[in-house]
Amino acid sequence: MRAFGLSVVLGACLLAPPAWADAPTASPAPYVDTTFRYDLRIELPIIGVGLGAWIATEIAKPQLAPQPCRICERGADGSDQLNGFDAGVRSLLRASGSQVPGRLSDVTAFGLTPAVMVGLSVLANYYQGSAKQGLVDLLMVMESTVLAVDLNQLVKFAVGRERPFVHFLPEAEKTQVAGAADNNLSFFSGHTTMAFALATSAGTVASLRHYRLAPLIWALGMPLATLSGLLRISADKHYATDVLTGMAVGSAMGVLGPWLHRKQGQSAAVYPMVMSSRQSGPYGQSGVMVGLGLQGVAP
Repeated sequence: MRAFGLSVVLGACLLAPPAWADAPTASPAPYVDTTFRYDLRIELPIIGVGLGAWIATEIAKPQLAPQPCRICERGADGSDQLNGFDAGVRSLLRASGSQVPGRLSDVTAFGLTPAVMVGLSVLANYYQGSAKQGLVDLLMVMESTVLAVDLNQLVKFAVGRERPFVHFLPEAEKTQVAGAADNNLSFFSGHTTMAFALATSAGTVASLRHYRLAPLIWALGMPLATLSGLLRISADKHYATDVLTGMAVGSAMGVLGPWLHRKQGQSAAVYPMVMSSRQSGPYGQSGVMVGLGLQGVAP
């Protein structure tokens, strides 16, 4: 009997599933961001539609771009009526050949600035964040930048300001230049808008996250974005007022995007940045750059 009873018990044990097999598997807790509030059902469509709209307007530029210019800055008799500020800065910064600064502005705005900003953001997140937090950071930067370039595109098509190099061409040659659909899209600078939106959004995110690399992101991002704008003037693609407006709009969109997504209690401080440099040697020159930085403040 004992053997029979033991056999029944052993058989039951062998047939019964192990206790751990029935134990519910603990699912990982959903990620909750401590700095930003967001809804992927809203943010992702904004980025997708915004990016799609920008691409579509670039493809349809020959049909959408104003022809002729709406802001031509010439009198009825054909006399030049360009304002003195834009004329003076153009005379000071315009290069003898526009191709090199034009290519460099493309590399700086669409290659170097995004690479440096995203790279530093990833590095900062690697040391002080997580993979999911890094994706939220990227979401904030992308949304701010896409909205900034969309606004820029809308204004450029509406305003129709003649580009500097076109403005000074003989009337008969204006329609003969390569990419003539771009002739009247000077205001305001898209390269500068994008570069400043990238730099300021990456800097704002880093400051609100209290990343140790936040000052470095600001210190590299703002000069790179400024260089993009200066190269656009040097390439004779934009006037100074086009670039200054791009700086203002890109910076505003770059700061406001992450700022408006911050959770209650998150704050940041704006502080002045003064950086000086001096070259050695008998003909050394010194320079000073003044700007604003943003640093997170613990609630």
